[in-house]
Amino acid sequence: MRAAVLVFPGSNCDRDLAVAFRAAGFETHMVWHKDSALPEGIDVVGVPGGFSFGDYLRCGAIAAQAPIMRAVGVHAARGGYVLGVCNGFQVLCETRLLPGVLMRNAGLKFMCRQQGLVVATTDSAFTAAYTPGQRITVPIAHHDGNYAADAETLARLQGEDRIAFRYIDNPNGAMADIAGILSANRRVLGLMPHPERAMEPAQGGSDGAVLLRGLAEALVAA
Repeated sequence: MRAAVLVFPGSNCDRDLAVAFRAAGFETHMVWHKDSALPEGIDVVGVPGGFSFGDYLRCGAIAAQAPIMRAVGVHAARGGYVLGVCNGFQVLCETRLLPGVLMRNAGLKFMCRQQGLVVATTDSAFTAAYTPGQRITVPIAHHDGNYAADAETLARLQGEDRIAFRYIDNPNGAMADIAGILSANRRVLGLMPHPERAMEPAQGGSDGAVLLRGLAEALVAA
């Protein structure tokens, strides 16, 4: 199994994500934003958290135009897996690989804390190792995590069971308590919480490890 982790100017969770992928059994490659192609045989692309390009214009807006994102789009169109965490979720929305937008937190403050979530669906490789409705704890660290979409998009996400995670005690005002969503083919996941920061008890919990372990198991089974 092979994972690629993208690196943008301002990324600060890229190495954390790479370490998490390796812990889950992936051979992991760091890929610079100016590269025009992914390494051969990549199964999953990780778009990490941080502040790509200083969050100028809008969070993720400049990173979405990076040369490597064209290759990520091709990878996703071919059915490859993509995981976008925090700023990575914002980038995936800016590239339209996922619908909606991440707005400023309702309280207009940066939030960094342990956060309770509910696993809203287990019908994806990313969430299959959880149990339906399971309550987990995964850290958040964001200023623009307030998910918003029009009524039609929200209805589609709910009707197609594409809401992956919901917040418990919604911290940022996100519509429908959305913490993470899936693409139509269920192979692209964007979420604001940081599973790579919840890989082992020394980090305060290991609920995030279940996500990457479940993805690895799905790839092995395939």
